Amino acid sequence: MRRLLLALPFALLPLAVAQAAEVHDHDHEHASLGAHEHGVGRLNAALDGQILELELESPAMNLVGFEHAASSAEDKAKIAAVRARLEQPLALFSLPEAARCVVSQQELESSLFGDTPHADEHDDDDHATDGKGAASKEHHPDHSEIHAHYQFTCAAPGALKTLDMANVFKTFPATRKIQVQLISPSAQQGAEVTANAAALKF
Repeated sequence: MRRLLLALPFALLPLAVAQAAEVHDHDHEHASLGAHEHGVGRLNAALDGQILELELESPAMNLVGFEHAASSAEDKAKIAAVRARLEQPLALFSLPEAARCVVSQQELESSLFGDTPHADEHDDDDHATDGKGAASKEHHPDHSEIHAHYQFTCAAPGALKTLDMANVFKTFPATRKIQVQLISPSAQQGAEVTANAAALKF
């Protein structure tokens, strides 16, 4: 499933570095692009032919409101509600109906969901993030993250003009911004979207 996304961070690295530097100039409290920062999510997107892949990564705090293991019934209910919302990616990402996209694969990962990492998953993470993401998760167990991987098959990919994330911000209001890296047949870009500017052109 990560076939298209594996090359994405490396392909856009110069853009990501430039953007991170620019953001740092404007606001010194911002962390680097790959850091665990509350209020900030990351989205990798790749469109290749009829296949659209989206990989959303976010601190659990942005989505659930906490990062500790659920112990109370209330916490467990919050996690279940967030998982149910993440299992409806067509509603979250508002893909144009004309593109006729259907979900072909999806995978949700988080320690809050009771997932236990496997050795081969760490190998994948090392390759996908050059070791930084895996090291971050291993050395900061209190910083729980939620990863959502989606693959869509779109009958009319030419209709995918924009990726609208307004519903992500409405559904998870603690998310202030999302750092996006996108590869499509016509564009290769790194950008930052917010609730007030939530659409990104393919």
